[in-house]
Amino acid sequence: MKNNLFIKSTLILIISGFATKILGFIIRIVFTRIIGPYGISLYTIATPTYSLLLTIATLAIPISISKLVAESKGRSIRILTSAAALILSINFILIIIIFFTHDFIAINLLKEPKSGPILMAMALTLPFVSISSVLKGYFAGKQNMVPHATSNIIEQIVRLIIIILILPKLMEQSVMNAVIGLVLLTIISEISSIIVFLFFIPKKINLRCDLTPTRGITKDILGISLPSVSSRIIGNIGYFFEPIILTNLLLLSGYSSSYILAEYGAYNAYSISLLTMPSFFIAAISSSLLPEISKYYASNNKEMVRKRIKQGLLFALVIGLVFSSVIFIFRDSLLFTLYKTTIGSKYIKILAPVFVLFYLEGVLTSSLQAMGYAKTTMKITLYGVFIKLIILAILSLSHIGIYSLVISEIINILFVVSLNFKALKKGIKIKNLI
Repeated sequence: MKNNLFIKSTLILIISGFATKILGFIIRIVFTRIIGPYGISLYTIATPTYSLLLTIATLAIPISISKLVAESKGRSIRILTSAAALILSINFILIIIIFFTHDFIAINLLKEPKSGPILMAMALTLPFVSISSVLKGYFAGKQNMVPHATSNIIEQIVRLIIIILILPKLMEQSVMNAVIGLVLLTIISEISSIIVFLFFIPKKINLRCDLTPTRGITKDILGISLPSVSSRIIGNIGYFFEPIILTNLLLLSGYSSSYILAEYGAYNAYSISLLTMPSFFIAAISSSLLPEISKYYASNNKEMVRKRIKQGLLFALVIGLVFSSVIFIFRDSLLFTLYKTTIGSKYIKILAPVFVLFYLEGVLTSSLQAMGYAKTTMKITLYGVFIKLIILAILSLSHIGIYSLVISEIINILFVVSLNFKALKKGIKIKNLI
């Protein structure tokens, strides 16, 4: 039974992920049709900043919890409470910072003043998303994926219901109200997810001992999370600067702000959204892989480490090949069916073949982090982001429009995946890994 736990955990996450993704697509179809292209563009232009905020807010603490819980015995609840206290403190500081800076970011960096209130709304969702993430990390470490699966599905159902009921009414008032409402509705859906998790928390808890955060555990959490989050923060800093560099340099090259907003929105909301459709498979594999590899690596069982990594990479490769091929061949039909538009098809045609490798990235990163090579992944991400932004800046002045972003994305994927794969082979000394 123990030998099959990785496969069982992965299958549970894949099945729930599939259901969640279907619901997510329905949600995206509903809200894109309600708020329209302009609303989508406003939402998209603020998303990179939100991704950076969310990375800082969670600080890779869910990864720390998963690793510590998988390796430890008898103090899982205390790990959870120490992490929750830490993460809420970080979130409180972030909300204050955004309160004073959201207008500056919107006007001076994003060149879209209307994105300011959207950024503030996004900041208010951070504590709820973060606590939900902490609970996911706890149960991942326990290798109990049922709470994770259940909460994801409930969260999406609640989100769909409130979007259908509330968003059209907000749209009647204004597009801005609808976009801000779409962001703030996340709070309700995340609360529903947290409630589900709480039902699965062990009932026998020593209130004085288990619920009191400790300095030692907090130090352990930060010891794992800080190196792990470094690569994510670097990646999200790159994502944060992406629309800033693109917008400013394309404006300098003579492109209109309306063209940039529309095409960047199409690239992210339609092209990238469709290409990352299999991400729930990769997230499921990575989530199951991290505690498994941590456990076997800690006990020096290198044979099982090799076996799990091979399984993870094989699953990711097959998924990547199948989905990339389907998306490439049926891109127009899929876009029209989902979004009632074929905008973004031209970008998918170029990106789809390369995304086969992109799907390997999550598995490679999780494997390296589980073996204690978080600093290596951080360096690789740093180099990748630097190269991507430099290429983006050069190509944005070459009068090729959004294709400057497409080409820089391709180069980044090839570079990061190849270096991660090389680091993994060196770390565990595997020949003929796949």
